[in-house]
Amino acid sequence: MRTRTLTSLISLALLSACSGGNAARTPEFENVSVHDPSVIKADDTYYVFGSHLASAKSKDLMSWTQISSGVKDDNVLIPNVTEELSETLSWAQSDTLWAPDVIQLADGKFYMYYNACRGDSPLSALGIAAADKVEGPYKNKGIILKSGMAGTGDDGEVYDATVKPNVVDPDVFFDKDGKLWMVYGSYSGGIFILELDPATGFPLADQGYGKKLLGANHARIEGPYMLYSPETDYYYLFLSYGGLDANGGYNIRVARSKNPDGPFEDSEGKAMIDAQGTAGVLFDDPAYAPYGVKLMGNYEFLNTDQEPSASGAGYVSPGHNSAYYDEKSGQYYLIFHTRFPYLGEQHEVRVHQMFLNEAGWPVVAPHRYSGEKIGKYSGKDVTGEYKYVNHGKDITAEIVKSEIIKLNTDGTISGAVTGTWSLGDEHNAKLTIDGTEYSGVFLREWNEATASNVMTFTALSAEGISVWGSHVSLQNK
Repeated sequence: MRTRTLTSLISLALLSACSGGNAARTPEFENVSVHDPSVIKADDTYYVFGSHLASAKSKDLMSWTQISSGVKDDNVLIPNVTEELSETLSWAQSDTLWAPDVIQLADGKFYMYYNACRGDSPLSALGIAAADKVEGPYKNKGIILKSGMAGTGDDGEVYDATVKPNVVDPDVFFDKDGKLWMVYGSYSGGIFILELDPATGFPLADQGYGKKLLGANHARIEGPYMLYSPETDYYYLFLSYGGLDANGGYNIRVARSKNPDGPFEDSEGKAMIDAQGTAGVLFDDPAYAPYGVKLMGNYEFLNTDQEPSASGAGYVSPGHNSAYYDEKSGQYYLIFHTRFPYLGEQHEVRVHQMFLNEAGWPVVAPHRYSGEKIGKYSGKDVTGEYKYVNHGKDITAEIVKSEIIKLNTDGTISGAVTGTWSLGDEHNAKLTIDGTEYSGVFLREWNEATASNVMTFTALSAEGISVWGSHVSLQNK
């Protein structure tokens, strides 16, 4: 864990002052490790729950406090977890739990949708535990789905892992009409959705595994999460493609639909139900890479010689996200875990702001959230040199390294790529790069690697490819 100490915060403040940044603006981050973080806000506090019964909380989405970690009987969430969930752990032949989700229902109680999986097969169980308080203790209410069995599955048909779901990675949400749903699944037969009873949290009768939304043939697609936007009236289905480890090429995608149970499409109008693996090809299969808007993958912003720090910043295998919409502020947040360049498998929670571009698709801010709000910018604010990243559309462990481009005062782009740019409606960004148009926003953010405030841009093409830019910090004295 790379939690910031008081000494490191002071060092950042001094570095900010030396580099022309605003020392008073230096945000304070406290980092935690929660794999597969699923977010819920209770009163004035954000909570994330993740795999291995890990959890953390924060009031500002920047400074996090670890609450729990480890499937053991002194875990505060489920104090006697090995007994309480013995049936689940036994069925899955596992000693740990995978990515859960927590939601509050009308009775005021908090419902945890827990799950366990053997890991090398889809032998899994998914159930519900409830608590009076969000931090627990949670008491088991029972298993609702099983998978991976030999013979008949929960839908009354013979279980076939290439077409039936692995019952893990649940996300439970209310739609705009108050109906309760659970979207779930990982690899195996794909991502599925079930309607739940909003009073009890249990599935409505006679649905089996529910409705398939995408995937099949063990396509490496998992971690579904649904977010409704009242601005666009779309349901956005976030997904993680690739393998979660540092060499797996994990990346975050999104598709959308006017209905919570689909059909979902990507920005090119491609039907997500066609995002499937190839029969007989396990895991490393490029067949589904063209589907879904790719919001981010592996990248590194390389600092320039003029900048005050030699080391850059970036992510490796960011993914298994949740998302949050703040109705009061109108702000969107993406919450995920990530690994880091050259640091192996260590991982931490990160939060980035999101915005909707002119086509109604999410674009993700290049730097972690530090309390910033989007503003009104001038041409002078956004011209200058940027570290530029194109996230592409592939599933790869390769780290995309930034290149230097310049947004010139005459509206042209020069450097590693060429084209044109424009600023509209205070902060909207349009860039045409090598003949492709990208739509998004400009945003002033805190760059942790240079300890300074910098202008950034985030934009998306109609093909579902994201590009980011982060101002070379000395341009912003």
